Amino acid sequence: MSKIVPVILCGGSGTRLWPRSRVTRPKPFIPLLGRRTLFEAALDRCNDPQQFAAPVIVVGEGHLAFARPQAAGVTQGARFIVEPFGRNTAPAIALAAHALDPDDVMLACPSDQHVADMGAFRRAAADAATLAGDDWLVAFGIEATAPETGYGYIRRGERLGTGFRVEGFTEKPDRATAQAFLAQGGYAWNGGIFAFRAGYYLSELARYRPELAAQVATAHRQREGDGMTWCPQREAFAAIAAESVDYAVMENATRVAMVDAAMGWSDIGNWDALASRRETDAGGNIIVGPGEVVDGRGTMIDSDGPNVAVVGLDNVVVVVDGNDVLVVSRDAAQAVGRVTRCKNQ
Repeated sequence: MSKIVPVILCGGSGTRLWPRSRVTRPKPFIPLLGRRTLFEAALDRCNDPQQFAAPVIVVGEGHLAFARPQAAGVTQGARFIVEPFGRNTAPAIALAAHALDPDDVMLACPSDQHVADMGAFRRAAADAATLAGDDWLVAFGIEATAPETGYGYIRRGERLGTGFRVEGFTEKPDRATAQAFLAQGGYAWNGGIFAFRAGYYLSELARYRPELAAQVATAHRQREGDGMTWCPQREAFAAIAAESVDYAVMENATRVAMVDAAMGWSDIGNWDALASRRETDAGGNIIVGPGEVVDGRGTMIDSDGPNVAVVGLDNVVVVVDGNDVLVVSRDAAQAVGRVTRCKNQ
């Protein structure tokens, strides 16, 4: 089998981890777990010349200045597709597919996820590529260990060689439904990582979203730049409707499969998820920067300067970034994106 082409998707509004992450400095490009950024870690997972080709990186024009130097420190030969506007994952993946040979197996990976087990990731990628070579659209299924309401779910069907047929998708269920999925078994979280032949993805996109597919093709045909860094034609790309690959293709197609990916995955989607991936001290707390927790457990302090003291509070997150301070309970971490200030920075 030919090498898998990683397609690293860099997007997002930067609001869910505000104030550390911002619209102008989204979470893939800042170090949140150790010294490396999530973007650098995503590239490193695919940095095996025996299994993977050089990556294609799809990035917004405002973030190319972050992506280019970070990529250079991890991998060689990366190509950049620079989006003038964010249009979600279906058009982004289509742009990358147009840049590849139709028979290339592409592995679309978000740049803002954490994967603890690199070996498990690469084994899942190999399993997915085998199915993708037979014209299956393949999703990574993450073992569901809790009734999470912030993730989509995949229902596992019959065995298909290295994976399983997908019986259906459910987008972010309520808690009762998520609990029922766990009790029933046969459900996995949708990790947002997909594998398919480039030509087959484009044909399925044209089947279910013909207008979107045609508009992407036009924007690609009128692209500007060279073979290593190019931008779709701006006006043509602006006309494209924003839609996820899940809604546009995966939830409509018939030849959809999944592979099990027990790889220590997290989307680091909010401060609670990040706290869950950081090491705690003897008191069960996390302190990054100057700070102290007294008579509290499950609390995280993340300060870039001022000393922070938290007394008598459990399961609280306090973040200081310059002149901005966030105080939020871990249970309410999903609501940080509603803060007015974080939408304008």
